[in-house]
Amino acid sequence: MAEFTLDLNDDQKQVRDWLHGFAADVIRPAASEWDEREETPWPVIQEAAKVGIYSLDFYAQQFFDPTGLGIPMAMEELFWGDAGIALSIVGTGLAAVGVLANGTEEQIGTWIPQMYGDANDVKVAAFCSSEPDAGSDVAAMRTRAVYDEATDEWVLDGTKTWATNGGIANVHVVVAVVDAGLGSKGHASFIVPPDTPGLSQGQKFKKHGIRASHTAEVVLEGVRVPGHCLLGGKEKLDERLARARERVKSGGERVKNAAMATFEASRPAVGAMAVGTARAAYEVALDYAKTRSQFGRPIIDNQGIAFQLADMRTRIDAARLLVWRASWMATTGKPFTSAEGSMSKLYASETAKKVTAQAIQILGGNGFTREYPVERMHRDAAIYTIFEGTSEIQRLVIARTLSGMPIR
Repeated sequence: MAEFTLDLNDDQKQVRDWLHGFAADVIRPAASEWDEREETPWPVIQEAAKVGIYSLDFYAQQFFDPTGLGIPMAMEELFWGDAGIALSIVGTGLAAVGVLANGTEEQIGTWIPQMYGDANDVKVAAFCSSEPDAGSDVAAMRTRAVYDEATDEWVLDGTKTWATNGGIANVHVVVAVVDAGLGSKGHASFIVPPDTPGLSQGQKFKKHGIRASHTAEVVLEGVRVPGHCLLGGKEKLDERLARARERVKSGGERVKNAAMATFEASRPAVGAMAVGTARAAYEVALDYAKTRSQFGRPIIDNQGIAFQLADMRTRIDAARLLVWRASWMATTGKPFTSAEGSMSKLYASETAKKVTAQAIQILGGNGFTREYPVERMHRDAAIYTIFEGTSEIQRLVIARTLSGMPIR
């Protein structure tokens, strides 16, 4: 088991510097343009694919880093470049995590490569869980999956929303209800292969931030997928549903559903994204405060500015420590007995919102214009306290874990 350490090894430092260079040289120069266009930055994704960043191999190497720091380190550097473009580059990863968390070895080997394509023909994937009436309340999900035994197919009907890459993805991973009587315990995840009839893109959202990342509704109307597209397989699903029914009858322990397993695995990574955005805004503010003069001296000479920067850096470092701890715990098999995964996502998300707001304040009127990047960073940071579990949901998870009580 890898010991927890704050020192990156030489290989990790090399990867970090490589990613930082790509973020500085490729992502940042394109950030403003694609934010204004509100379109998927395909050329940037292709550049990432050419150098090996947008690939199954790269994410597998980081995912299987024995220290657990590969993924958070990568997320921080890419999102330091720009959150919208970085999310377009890593958004496929959520669907991939869904398959890794719930799929068989055959499903992992078959579908994850199709999510990425190759450098000459890049593809993206989408994880579809949220619905118009079921975001944090996953038990309210209405999308249904009905098994057709005669054809060994599952038939999916419903509407998903807030799906990154929704409708433009080569592969969609869809969470649906298979047993409504079990609430969130009666959910399962399905692969919808490319060009499957009945799947279409609904509304594409025009967003406050992360505008270079495509977010849309996904409409499923009589979508038929083969039985082997049920993640984990039907035998495993039947066993899980049977256990859930018994536990419901006896009032026993709660059972995790497929969507929650995916979110739990990815929350520290989202925290790392937030750290990257916060760090970027802090660095802009620090540089500005050292070079901007008022009343004959740099504004950092004023305690009102200097103390803000001290607080910003302290929060960023604390957030990174929580993210790294949770990532290390997850990789080394240590249980989140105090909801450490949710802690890391909560604190890092709130840090990104606060630090980017402080950066605007330090830049004053310039910070409020699009001539400086902190305005965009602040808009981008708003998403971290919302997606993959709102800050309120993280606090609920933490409180329930610490107290053992069904807090509502």
